Amino acid sequence: MKKLTSLLRYCLIPLIIIAVLLCFTNAINNINSIGKQKEKEQLQRALTRAAVACYTTQGAYPQDVEYLIKTYGIRIDYEEFTVKYEFIASNLMPDITILDN
Repeated sequence: MKKLTSLLRYCLIPLIIIAVLLCFTNAINNINSIGKQKEKEQLQRALTRAAVACYTTQGAYPQDVEYLIKTYGIRIDYEEFTVKYEFIASNLMPDITILDN
């Protein structure tokens, strides 16, 4: 009986510690993914607002995302995201898609 108790103590305590560490790691990963999703949504809104502002002031949507970056100060983290900007026509809203890298 004493052998069984000491065996449980030596096996159970490390298993509990490992389980707690795994839960902690999972929680941190979830927080990071939520933050990245919010950053992606914010970039989408910023690019859309800048394109609309350009159309409002100049009467045409910009032909590429580089114009929005230079003129409206949009910052894109190219290590995290890929921006797909499809210019359709000067009077039609471009298709702006943000992809995770």
